[in-house]
Parts: sequence; C-alpha cells; structure tokens
Amino acid sequence: MPVAFVTGGSKGIGAACAVALADAGYDVAITYASDESGAAEVVRAIESAGRRGVAYRADARDPERAAEVVAEAEDALGPLDALVANAGVTRDGPAMRMDAEAFMEPIEVNLAGAFHVMRPVARGMARRRSGSIVAISSIVGRVGNAGQANYAASKAGIVGLVRALAREVAPRGVRVNAVAPGMIQTRLTDVLTDEWREALLERTALARLGEPADVAGPVVFLCGDRARFITGTVLDVDGGLSL
Repeated sequence: MPVAFVTGGSKGIGAACAVALADAGYDVAITYASDESGAAEVVRAIESAGRRGVAYRADARDPERAAEVVAEAEDALGPLDALVANAGVTRDGPAMRMDAEAFMEPIEVNLAGAFHVMRPVARGMARRRSGSIVAISSIVGRVGNAGQANYAASKAGIVGLVRALAREVAPRGVRVNAVAPGMIQTRLTDVLTDEWREALLERTALARLGEPADVAGPVVFLCGDRARFITGTVLDVDGGLSL
C-alpha cells in the first residue's frame, strides 16, 4: 500500500490532506508542533478509513528532527510514496513595524521547514526512482497582501524551491509540485477582521471562503499516478481570487 507523510497534519489543511490521502488508500504519517489531541484525532480518522496512521511531534525548524521523523515514519509504515509539506505559521503586521524575529519565523517554519523535510524524503524517493512531493504555498506568495510581508515571502520562496527541486529530481522519476490556496477557513484566517474578510470575498469569484477539503482534493491528485506528467507546477486553489 502507498505511504504518505504530511507535516503540520493535526489541523486545518494538513489534517484534511491526511484524511483525504487515507480515503484514497494511503497509510499516513503526520507531524504536529503542539496539538497532540488534534494529531490523535487525525490518526483516529485515518484508522477509521481502514489505513494505518502515526503521528510525531516535531519542530519544523529543526533539520535533524525532520530527518528523524522521516526515518521513523518509514520504519513504521514503509517507504514514502508522497510528501505533503504543509507546516506553517503566520506573524502578521505592518512591514515597517515588523521586527526581525517576527519576519523570520514564517521564513524558518514555512520555507526552511519545507526544505528540511523535503531533503531526506527526496533522497529516498530518488533512490527508489519514484515519488511525489507537494508543498503548500499560498496565493499571497504571488499577489502579496498588506500586513503579511513575511508570510508572502515564505510562500513565494516555496514556489522557487519547488521549481528548482523539480528539475533536480525529475531524472530520478520524482515529481515536485505546489498548491497555492486562497482564503481557506482555518485557524490562520480566523484572525481576519470582518472588513478584511468581506474585501477578500468581494475579490473571490466564487464568493466564499474555501474549506480545507477544497485543498485536500487537488493535493491528493498531485500525489497520485493520474498526475504522473505534472511536475514543477503551482496549482492555484483560490476560488478565483487571483483572476
């Protein structure tokens, strides 16, 4: 049976991806930063789908821990067929008043954290000459957003990372893509003011916020064999926000 690994899988988009992958027949390992109860709930949902699930606590900023949990997941479930690099944070605020720590946290978690887990996974996939990596970017990384200079920079960096790595590992049969969600109803968007939310809805062609499941479906597609001729691409899942 295929095996998938999802970082930041205890809630939101990561949890939806983990459960959708289980529904598609994958055994699934997830990581979480602090939400142990949320991770346990996701594992139960994976098992309810008839698949094996495991969860590991990990700080996305720690490259040694990333390598450890990849090895532990493969020991528990088998070689990885798919990786969803999803772990992420926001530290919103005006750029002119943002200190260095606030700027760097999304860079270290969202961008460097994706690299830390992609590196050991890509090595194993390259040896086996198969596999799919999907990183979660954001439409904000392409169009920007006031008050999110740090987050936008981290998500724009994901695009460059994905496209570079895709070229490196394609000769080994490994695909690397990104999904760029728009406004998805998660804890990261719960902090939006009503005015900001309404402004974004007015710009979204489908006139609603997305749900985590709206992102999970495209992620599962990119992980699977039906996307076998797709690599180095960024798929917008934004309800028409970027039109």
